Amino acid sequence: MLPIIAIVGRSNSGKTTLVTKLVRELVARGYNVATMKDSHRQPTFDSKDKDSWKHIEAGSVATALKTHDSIVVIRRSAFKTDIHAIAGLLGHGHDIVIAEGFKHSNVPKIEVHRAGMPLLDDSADIVAIASQEPLESKKCVLNIDDIPAIADFVEREVNLTARQLKNPPQ
Repeated sequence: MLPIIAIVGRSNSGKTTLVTKLVRELVARGYNVATMKDSHRQPTFDSKDKDSWKHIEAGSVATALKTHDSIVVIRRSAFKTDIHAIAGLLGHGHDIVIAEGFKHSNVPKIEVHRAGMPLLDDSADIVAIASQEPLESKKCVLNIDDIPAIADFVEREVNLTARQLKNPPQ
């Protein structure tokens, strides 16, 4: 099964910042990284009266929008989709998926904590806390600014090894 780790935390805690820094670090180490985000807002991928919008409005359960360098897949989902099923939609060739959000999923999670914000409710799936301040916790507490150490932790947590690399560093 494809390794997945989720970055969770309260709104405006720095989840996206940590995800992007962690992706850069893992890519620099030679990993093929895919990401996904759980959003509570409905994003706009296409506007009314465009062809792909018309496809979905007509009843298509999925459509793909291809440009010269990107593909966006829009898929209707009437039920709560499992994080592993969503990861499967990302295709093949990835060493790891980093999920932003998905705090109710059953994957290992790193909670992002900012000073003055309360921690999320304790969860057995939270394996570490990335914080800008020292914390008293039974969980592993990582310095949010030490991205190499967080990447090391992720490698250990999801058992990434050099032999799993799709594109080993030269």
